[in-house]
Amino acid sequence: MNFQQLRSVRETARRGFNLTEVANVLHTSQPGVSRQIRELEDELGIELFVRAGKRLTGLTPPGAQVLPIIERMLLDAENLKRAGEDYAQQSRGKLSIATTHSQARYALPPAVSEFRRQFPEVTLNLHQGSPKQVAEMLLTGEADIGIATEALSRYDDLIALPCYRWTHCVLVPPGHELLDGRPLTLERIAQHPVITYDEGYTGRAHIDDAFNRAGIKPDIVLTAMDADVIKTYVELGMGLGIVASIAYDEERDRHLRALDARHLFAVNMTRLAIRRGTYLRTYVYAFIECFAPPLTRAVVDRALAADPGTSFEI
Repeated sequence: MNFQQLRSVRETARRGFNLTEVANVLHTSQPGVSRQIRELEDELGIELFVRAGKRLTGLTPPGAQVLPIIERMLLDAENLKRAGEDYAQQSRGKLSIATTHSQARYALPPAVSEFRRQFPEVTLNLHQGSPKQVAEMLLTGEADIGIATEALSRYDDLIALPCYRWTHCVLVPPGHELLDGRPLTLERIAQHPVITYDEGYTGRAHIDDAFNRAGIKPDIVLTAMDADVIKTYVELGMGLGIVASIAYDEERDRHLRALDARHLFAVNMTRLAIRRGTYLRTYVYAFIECFAPPLTRAVVDRALAADPGTSFEI
């Protein structure tokens, strides 16, 4: 039994049993992957995959039982390597962060700047995607840390820690009728075309929930996954924008005006997630605290030791 055999099985399950993709990920050949799987099956005395001719189509019942063990063995091997690096190269290495555009653009810069000051020899890699993609990058080990508002708390294999609360605002061009001083209501918003986030991004669910509860159907004419795009089309006069308040800067966004909408839409919580059972290097703890000061090493360690399903709030 060797790690290449274990990786071949793990990646086959992850890649939908497509051995061509598995071979590309593991930098080997498709026959090589098949051989590694067959050798492990022979050693274990069981078939791990259902076969239709030469194709693999799923996991057998024994395979479904064995896969989590393989996942843990490979995770422990990765943790062992990280632990060694942590002691041998305490201030050097690579930190991979998966996050959404809004977090990368508006929330992360101060933390990244402070972290670089503390650990100048650590290379930072930022991966941007949807909240679901952020979770998947964590689960596959592509990212060390994930930061998003949606999705992260739904995965049992992730520990999602609360970082900060935020609200939405409404953006309009100067001179817009919503700037007349009267209270902002959902009814008044619905009288205008609306530009906001794609479904699943940046608190969009809370926006939809508010209108649904009020029995109002807004005229959503354009959606985008980041606030910069939304602001561009608001400036063009296509409609009003509903965005995260952190995305508006009075000095930078001089051609827009913001109306506080915290009384209309539920408060959102941005969370930072790590994979359960992962060994965190010293500088990973440091970055977490740079981004969310209440999340000290002691707090993170308590979360790592907690049972699956434990919720964490601030």
